[in-house]
Amino acid sequence: MESKKKFVIAKQLLRSGTSIGANSFEAQNPYSKKDFVNKIKIAAKELEETKYWLYLCKHSQSYPFNENLETQIIEI
Repeated sequence: MESKKKFVIAKQLLRSGTSIGANSFEAQNPYSKKDFVNKIKIAAKELEETKYWLYLCKHSQSYPFNENLETQIIEI
């Protein structure tokens, strides 16, 4: 059961983390200014979600966590 919980967190972390880059990349060729702003806002929201999942990993007793990764995320 514990391994399934870890998989759920890992999957969410992967989704939100990769969405940041995907939306930022898409924003480089917007249809309009509104589209650009929307993509950047989505990327920012995904960044906050990624921070949340990393927070859960950091404070979990049984989940591995890389302190260097946290520092890199905070610097963004």
